[in-house]
Amino acid sequence: MKDEQEAPLVIDDHDRLKALAHPMRRRMLSHLNVHGPATSTTLGELLGAKTGTTSYHLRQLEKYGFIEEIPERSTGRERWWRKAETPRDIRTPNFRDVAPESRAVLEEFYRIGMDEDRALMERFPDAYRRDPDWTKASRGFGRMTKEDLDAFHEEYIALLFKYSHRASDAPPDSRPLFIRMFALPADDS
Repeated sequence: MKDEQEAPLVIDDHDRLKALAHPMRRRMLSHLNVHGPATSTTLGELLGAKTGTTSYHLRQLEKYGFIEEIPERSTGRERWWRKAETPRDIRTPNFRDVAPESRAVLEEFYRIGMDEDRALMERFPDAYRRDPDWTKASRGFGRMTKEDLDAFHEEYIALLFKYSHRASDAPPDSRPLFIRMFALPADDS
């Protein structure tokens, strides 16, 4: 477990945010995070894409520091990739603080993320039937000030990191888990 929390990495650079606002790149990052190293050929087969396409997207992710090549495994044209050791707390800037030309990219980033989360929620019942010990859900309701919500979010992130391990230091009986927390105003509907 992590002893001290790293400073969050705020992705406020337009091009870096744009690199993450692409569905295929997000799927590649997710695969590398969950399953470990892969080649562009492997990722292409999994994602139904040509190797040239996956190679291009991998180079974009490498350019902005999200993945890295594994030189000791790469030979000739076969290059192996892994998720880079970036801070685990990656955040986007406040929408009001984003330059007007970056707002559409930030909106696309969140749209893709919400699509991913909807897909995870649809998988939940089957995952729960298969392995209820590893499948948890919580729904709640609360009344908070904006300051309370900010504090809750920070404590949630700290708690997540307190009990999470990086792949490199994970105990043998650990598993990769998708963990989500949703909070939104109830009086806007």
